[in-house]
Amino acid sequence: MDRTYNGGSKNKKSFFFPQGIVMSFYGIAGLFISSYLWCTISWNVGSGYDRFDRKDGIVCIFRWGFPGKNRRVFLRFLIKDIQSVRIEVKEGIYARRVLYMDIRGQGAIPLTRTDENFTPREMEQKAAELAYFLRVPIEVF
Repeated sequence: MDRTYNGGSKNKKSFFFPQGIVMSFYGIAGLFISSYLWCTISWNVGSGYDRFDRKDGIVCIFRWGFPGKNRRVFLRFLIKDIQSVRIEVKEGIYARRVLYMDIRGQGAIPLTRTDENFTPREMEQKAAELAYFLRVPIEVF
């Protein structure tokens, strides 16, 4: 047994990476990813509120972002610029339902968080209430 098995490859040269170096790389990468996730949780990124004021005809959407110049994301527009309330459904292993508000000139703005997993009935109820309040149609994609 003086020969080395190289997996049936015709290439006689194989590179050796010490296991400690490879494991250190994965450990450092894991530390970076976990610190990013913990900062996202502690800074409450993505949280905020939606305010619909029919009396003044204004909609305000506020979200917290990452620290820096754009930490506070504040959108303000008129109710009459809202074209529709849209439900987007992606079926599969990880079914996802997102509620959007289509704004003329600004596109679709998501109103539900990615970690909120509503049942189809709950999502339909929220969309119906919002569309009734804003007096706009509901679209389903």
